Amino acid sequence: MDIYALRKKGDRILRKVVRVFLVVGIGPDFLTICSLLFAGIAAFFFWFSGKELYPWLEFAFLFLLVSSLLDALDGPLAREMKIASKKGDFLDHAFDRYADTLLIGGIVLGNWAKYEIVGFLAISGVLLTSYFGVQAQALGLSREYRGILGRAYRLSILIILTFLNIVFPGEIGIGVAKFSFLGWAMLIFGILGIFTAIQRTFYIWRALSKSR
Repeated sequence: MDIYALRKKGDRILRKVVRVFLVVGIGPDFLTICSLLFAGIAAFFFWFSGKELYPWLEFAFLFLLVSSLLDALDGPLAREMKIASKKGDFLDHAFDRYADTLLIGGIVLGNWAKYEIVGFLAISGVLLTSYFGVQAQALGLSREYRGILGRAYRLSILIILTFLNIVFPGEIGIGVAKFSFLGWAMLIFGILGIFTAIQRTFYIWRALSKSR
C-alpha cells in the first residue's frame, strides 16, 4: 500500500469520527480548546519524565496522541457543520502555536534536547515556519503551506520518536551528536524547520514579485 492509499484511508477514518461528533453535538472550537489542554498535559509529562522525577513518558505520548487527533478533527468538523469562520480559524492557529510552544518547552525543560542550542533551534524553526505560513495570507496571497516540514509532519515525527524513546530509552549517535530520540526530534525541528522557513520566504518573495 503506497502513501497516497494510506492517506485516503486515514481521511475516511477521520470523516467517520467527525460524524460521531456531529451526532453528539460537539463543536470544533471545543475540540480546539481540548487539543491545547491535552498538549499542555503532554508537555507537563515531557518535562517531569525528563527530570526523572516521574518517569511517565508513556503519559506524555498518550496525551500527545489525543491532542494531535483532536487537532486533526476540528477543521473537518467545522467544514462539515458549515460553520467555518475567521474567528474559528484564528482560534485554531493561535492555539496551535501555544501547543507547539508548550510541547517544545516541556521537552527542552525536561532536558531531552540535551543542549540549550538544540532547544533554541527547535522553537525558532517551528515559530518561523508558522509565521511565514500566515504572513503570506496577510500580504494578500494564499496561506503558505509548502515546505519540507509542516505541522502535520512535525506532529507525526514527534509521536513516532516519543514512542521510540519509550521503547529504546538510551541515546544514539556519536560524540556530541548523541541524543535520545526526543533530542533528535528537536534537532530535526530546528534544522528542517529553519530550512522550511527559508523555503517559504522564497515562495512568498517570488509570488510577490510576480504580482507586481
